[in-house]
Amino acid sequence: MKANNDIQKWKVLNEEDVSPSPWFPLLRHTVEIAEGQVIDDYYFSPLGDVVQVLALTPSHEVILVRQYKHGLGEILLELPGGMQQKGKSLIQSALNELEEEAGIKAHENQLISLGMIANNPTKTRQITYGYLLFNAEINSVQKFDVTENIEVLTMPAPQVLQYVKEGKIWVTDSMNFILKAALQYPEIFGL
Repeated sequence: MKANNDIQKWKVLNEEDVSPSPWFPLLRHTVEIAEGQVIDDYYFSPLGDVVQVLALTPSHEVILVRQYKHGLGEILLELPGGMQQKGKSLIQSALNELEEEAGIKAHENQLISLGMIANNPTKTRQITYGYLLFNAEINSVQKFDVTENIEVLTMPAPQVLQYVKEGKIWVTDSMNFILKAALQYPEIFGL
């Protein structure tokens, strides 16, 4: 595949915060794109980064959370995680979310990076960072946010992979981190 060296970043001429609420930040950019064309109403959301943890028990069961997600109006099965917390590193946020949602306390040196995913780089400035935790144990108390009501489930890793194949786990970042972990650790996921 030949690289196209003519592709250039857009030039931001103006930025206006038009956020309807702190729950959903929204920016309006005036940008100059290729050949000097100006677009004065390019909207996108700088939602902030997200962390997720694929936690595996000593018997290689994946810890999942089941909760209502209002944007889709659905009860979904996914990996524990959430927004990067103000003043916290990505890893600190991942550890906090894991304890808050799943009741699992772990340490920074236990997390293994699964990389990062951009769900919609056209309309959001949000990256999801994934981590893997081996030998996870439910050893703490869940501490839900006001909008959370979470059920914690454990499931053998091969069954989790099957749930992805069948569309029972269909949240993008959870699916991708499960698949990435299965590629890196095929024996755990029955491949």
